[in-house]
Amino acid sequence: MDLPVDEWKSYVLQKWSLLPKSIQVTISTAETLNDLFLHSSALLQPEDEMFLKRLSGGYVVGKDPDASLFYREKGNKKFQAKDYMGAAVLYSKGVSHSGPNSTDISLCYANRSAALFHLGQYETCLKDIVRAQMHGYPERLQPKLLLRKAECLVTLGRPQEASQTIIDLESSFAAKPTLSASQFQILQRTLCRVKVKVQEKKNLPEIFPEALTKTFEGMDLREENEQIPGASSSVTLHIDPLKGRFLVATKDILPGELLVKEDAFVSVLNPGEVPLRPHSLESKWEIQATSGDLHCHRCLRHTLAPVPCEGCSYAKYCSQECMQQAWDRYHSVECSLGALLLTLGVFCHVALRSTLLARFEDVGKVIKKLCGEMSNQGICLPESKNPAQILKYGQGGEGEKTDKAVETPIPGCDINGKYERNYNAIFHLLPHTENHSPEYKFLCAVSVSALCRQLEAAGLQAFTTDLKPTKLKAAETPVLGAELNVWGVAMLRHMLQLQCNAQAITTIQQTGSKESLIADTRRVRLATALFPVVSLLNHSCSPNTSVSFIGTIATIRASQLIRSGQEILHCYGPHESRMGVAERRQKLRSQYFFDCDCPPCEREKQRPSAGPGREAFRCHRCRALLQGDDVLSCSGPACTESVGRDLLVSRLQDLQQQVGAAQKHLRNGRLELAIQLLLGCQSDAESFLSAEHSVVGEIEDALAQAYAALGDWEKSATHLQKSLQVVEVHHGPSSVEMGHELFKLAQVFFNGCAIPEALNTIQKAEKVLLVHYGPWNDEIRELQKMKSCLLDLLPIPVGPKE
Repeated sequence: MDLPVDEWKSYVLQKWSLLPKSIQVTISTAETLNDLFLHSSALLQPEDEMFLKRLSGGYVVGKDPDASLFYREKGNKKFQAKDYMGAAVLYSKGVSHSGPNSTDISLCYANRSAALFHLGQYETCLKDIVRAQMHGYPERLQPKLLLRKAECLVTLGRPQEASQTIIDLESSFAAKPTLSASQFQILQRTLCRVKVKVQEKKNLPEIFPEALTKTFEGMDLREENEQIPGASSSVTLHIDPLKGRFLVATKDILPGELLVKEDAFVSVLNPGEVPLRPHSLESKWEIQATSGDLHCHRCLRHTLAPVPCEGCSYAKYCSQECMQQAWDRYHSVECSLGALLLTLGVFCHVALRSTLLARFEDVGKVIKKLCGEMSNQGICLPESKNPAQILKYGQGGEGEKTDKAVETPIPGCDINGKYERNYNAIFHLLPHTENHSPEYKFLCAVSVSALCRQLEAAGLQAFTTDLKPTKLKAAETPVLGAELNVWGVAMLRHMLQLQCNAQAITTIQQTGSKESLIADTRRVRLATALFPVVSLLNHSCSPNTSVSFIGTIATIRASQLIRSGQEILHCYGPHESRMGVAERRQKLRSQYFFDCDCPPCEREKQRPSAGPGREAFRCHRCRALLQGDDVLSCSGPACTESVGRDLLVSRLQDLQQQVGAAQKHLRNGRLELAIQLLLGCQSDAESFLSAEHSVVGEIEDALAQAYAALGDWEKSATHLQKSLQVVEVHHGPSSVEMGHELFKLAQVFFNGCAIPEALNTIQKAEKVLLVHYGPWNDEIRELQKMKSCLLDLLPIPVGPKE
């Protein structure tokens, strides 16, 4: 996903292995990114480009009327089966493959509006009705559409607009009676029902729809930092020869305080499992929904009614506005390259988009530095061009005229010491060129070279020009060559930066069966992004902050008390609650090129034989914990039992397979079978695993889900409380994992009408989740609704009789 597809990786790495040793040494020892790019680019042959083109041809990103018909018919079957969510997704795929102003797209929009109506998304339904009409929806079918529009307006409390729609409908009946007698009678009956609803609504006060813009209480910084936009005034920026740049608290910071609220400089939606074009005609088009089908490709908002790019079937947006903004800033260049970018991976895509966005900023001094590096190597730019215009060509502005670059004490800051969230900050993120393996650098350089060749071959004027049409002139068509090398080196720098600086934008996704009455969620990666301010935070295996996302906006809150002078720390992935010190340090060293010496790592290194830990095995006879390496011995005072570790590990793997099978039955609604398997797993786990083992918690959580689905809330709560104990041991009482588990327990108590227990659990869940997310979070709002409902159910206390 991040890197190119496996076929291209294997091809390039084989090409590397066949290079003469002298050329490998030249590339491996290249002193500059410019040298690395030029040497690698010179090795890219036409047959390499042809192979890449064949690979890219496996992705379906163009418009295809046959696909539009296929998806509409599949959607109709889902609709008839009353799977309106599935139908909406398939109609959206049909929309994406349809050309503008065509019968195909109008029918897909109209059908999707019907699915949205049944899903209760009336505002979005109205938008799709308008879209269907704009794209030429057949006149003979207009009555159905107008009736649906009237029903939406009535439901939304807009009777006057509904009345006007009915008048328009009746006028069309009179002017052009295109329906058969039976169709006309059905519509007349529906129309009469809608008229009654309109009359009822007219007798009630006008209801206004909720504001579409979501307001996030508590999401704004109390006081923004003057030197670090997007950061709180409670932090300051420091630099250290060993640690680099980092943030430090300027005062005591309480848990839950918002420290950073930053919109990504650049983000690219992770496509999910985008399948290559299958060989069989029966499965030519994929019907499964991916992240790319359900989220806006610009702002990442979840949507069941995306608006497609007019030039390709891949890019989709939550609104016309998002589509236009994406087109103006980068997609006009990316549109024809969709299949190539899917083949080359998200990192290459982020690198391209970063350079495209740079054209909208005054990045002259940054690019001068890069151009100076190239000039030193004997590659000169055309004298008539200001280097700033290489990434900002056609904007008409002159770069700052100065013979000497101003050195700033902290890279990424301006001459006044202000660290801004702009291309200058992105450019100064470290690429760690000296740490990447020669093979990895060659893969990145050749991939970027291939992308540059495609840009050059396409002759894309927009690539080196400002995309604002009012500023384009016919005489400004750029001559590629040395300029393209600058672009290539910039993209290579960004691609190398991403391994250490990319931030995964995550979201909470609901899993399990649709009928489940308690939440079963998992955190999934939605996009890859670069955040200039978030990138300033160093790693700790036990961080003092918690990060969450709303679309492309990252928020970082203090997860514990941070004293004045303490460093603000973030977790890069390896966390002490999820893996041991050896595995954590190995992962951090391989990806981020440093040896972690955070307090948890130092503590664990100093007491390597502190005991078996949370993932321990226990004796099947006396239940005491087992200790040792290859052979484990019972720690019980009177027990001499011993067993090989390999045997227990094999047994654990078998148990995990059984748990997985039970969870599959649970997802498919086979509840009794799932419970039977899980109870067997529970008994097996008790015989050889510690009570705090993560698999024990997994079994208890699955049993809670199963009993909740059966409506046995008491048993569900019992198992969920056992799961909660495991979560607390692994993650801590104030962890975000604990918050999610408490939320589930609150739902169980609420559904089981255990009012005191529910109120107590809601209070605990709110306290934890507020620290990590703030009050705008969906789970917190749901908890507040439950609490309000429960308080209404409590009996009113009666005072003493007089």
